[in-house]
Amino acid sequence: MQTSLQPGGGAAAQAKSPAPWGHALRRASRRSTRWGALRLAAKNEKLMWEALREAVDEEMERDPNVLVIGEDVGHYGGSYKVTYDLYKKYGEWRLLDTPICENSFMGMGVGAAMVGLRPIVEGMNMGFLLLAFNQISNNCGMLHYTSGGQFKVPMVVRGPGGVGRQLGAEHSQRLESYFQGIPGVQLVACSTVANSKSLLKSAIRSDNPVVFFEHVLLYNLKGETVDGDYCQPLEKAEIVREGTDCTILTYSRMRYTVLTAVQELEKKGVHPEVIDLISLKPFDMEAIAKSVKKTRRVIIVEECMKTGGIGASLSAVISESLFDDLDHEVMRLSSQDVPTAYAYDLEAATIVQPEQVAEAVGKICGLVPA
Repeated sequence: MQTSLQPGGGAAAQAKSPAPWGHALRRASRRSTRWGALRLAAKNEKLMWEALREAVDEEMERDPNVLVIGEDVGHYGGSYKVTYDLYKKYGEWRLLDTPICENSFMGMGVGAAMVGLRPIVEGMNMGFLLLAFNQISNNCGMLHYTSGGQFKVPMVVRGPGGVGRQLGAEHSQRLESYFQGIPGVQLVACSTVANSKSLLKSAIRSDNPVVFFEHVLLYNLKGETVDGDYCQPLEKAEIVREGTDCTILTYSRMRYTVLTAVQELEKKGVHPEVIDLISLKPFDMEAIAKSVKKTRRVIIVEECMKTGGIGASLSAVISESLFDDLDHEVMRLSSQDVPTAYAYDLEAATIVQPEQVAEAVGKICGLVPA
């Protein structure tokens, strides 16, 4: 059984492990969760999973129509503890534990949203939501249009995805590339403790269906949240750092890969501007265009696959709408178009590393031969 970084212990397979191991893991999970919370409270810091939990808790308390649907979201508290102990406060009818049948509970979420509830549907792993693709595409994304505006579908589909640490191909999916072509669905990717809470609160309050991407390796990221009832706009990108030499567009975990590379680039006198897209559909073209017109060079760094990925769509839009503002063709750094290997070295070779980002910036800025 593979150990992962979440406070609950193992990955999706672990969450479904049989007794007696399942009971032992759950007890260990609760102990580690309590100790982790106590350690961070002294520093006024939170882990990302705690920030997400706070968002769900606050929105459930604010609006009795908010509920959570998914596998192990109730008594177990979610495979990554985002709903930890909330069933004690809100009861089992607002945290519905479902059978392992993604298409059925996704359809139930769509139906609940149509009649006025605000469901949060958790995928234990984003890769499993391929089983509910029909419900997300043909129902969730299109019902407002096909009903002539008679129904709206205010629901959030959220859960962990991305390349973890040796989780294997099926648990390392990046489904943003799958969902970006669905009309009527917003795509949002959180990346920090602060924006994970504020974006999830906004997504829950939105009248649009929102697919909310959380990276499996960021749940234990430490940070602080914004005080008060703060909701961050879902359609706005974040300027991570300002710069002049080139624009780096990225999102989710790749934000930290880029920032690692930027630390080395600054020592060489290169100052990239880094923008976290946040909104993967629609793109914040106002922020992107402003940066591109300033730096005139663009690099897109993503964990998604290069063929048909987010970077492919974004590159096309930039080339079409900002061609005259570019001094260099748009460069894309993406994952290899292969299933993600289990072996650590092979897994690392499939995704973008900081040295590749630094090399690309060097080429686009003329520091090294292209």
